[in-house]
Amino acid sequence: MADLRVERLVHVYRESGVRALDGIDLEIRAGERVALVGQNGSGKTTLVRHLNGLLRPTEGRVLVDGHDAGSMTVAQLAARIGLVFQDPDRQIFAGSVRAEVEFGPRNLGRSGAELSAAVADALAATGLEGETATNPYDLGGSRRKLLALASVLAMRTPVLVLDEPTTGQDARGVERVRAVIEAAAAAGRTVVAISHDMRFVAEAFERVVVMRGGRVVLDGSPSDVFAEASWDALRSTYLEPPLASRIGGRLGLGSTPTDAALIARLREGAEGPAS
Repeated sequence: MADLRVERLVHVYRESGVRALDGIDLEIRAGERVALVGQNGSGKTTLVRHLNGLLRPTEGRVLVDGHDAGSMTVAQLAARIGLVFQDPDRQIFAGSVRAEVEFGPRNLGRSGAELSAAVADALAATGLEGETATNPYDLGGSRRKLLALASVLAMRTPVLVLDEPTTGQDARGVERVRAVIEAAAAAGRTVVAISHDMRFVAEAFERVVVMRGGRVVLDGSPSDVFAEASWDALRSTYLEPPLASRIGGRLGLGSTPTDAALIARLREGAEGPAS
């Protein structure tokens, strides 16, 4: 397991001068499931790329289990933080699905039965166990995205970072991603995800961090962040609460009602006496 702490983090892109992060303070405890949300350009991807060393702070620092990430190499951080890019084609390079999934754990020193088990588990979790000999570019876009996820899962890092994991996925793919997140959390791994899918965020995560202009503007449980009192702040980031939150609030079921509760309340209304 791994704790993450971001302290007064500032990042200014040298080429453009854009201040993408503006003094972020954030602590993510080991084993948490945390979703980062906000409009494009709010700093979400810039933030997570500091976690594994792809970007370095202009000011402030990132701590991984109390160790300054700025003093660690990308390779050292890769053993702790597994990042799945939004675009799988920026991550995939091997000639077969198996070779792709083997690459990460092999580079971390795994071999033999340990390597085989890590690869088999990752392929099963993403539904790709029957595609081991397939060239990754013969897979559709959504399955390449699952392959990128499998390649990071096989590394068994204490922290799993997912950038828009449900984009392009059908209902079955979304359920696979949700199951991966739940299994990782059950195993004590920390999961951080960027997502624009508010329903997925509300259902799969225990904490939501809302960003705007390189700063954190909301940080709390889904029931707090999607409650009516937070709707104006959400809209300021061009986000809307999930439909279930809006309906649940109106029906007195809270901001994260279950589907069963919504159906039951709606049925009560439909079966009630006519006015």
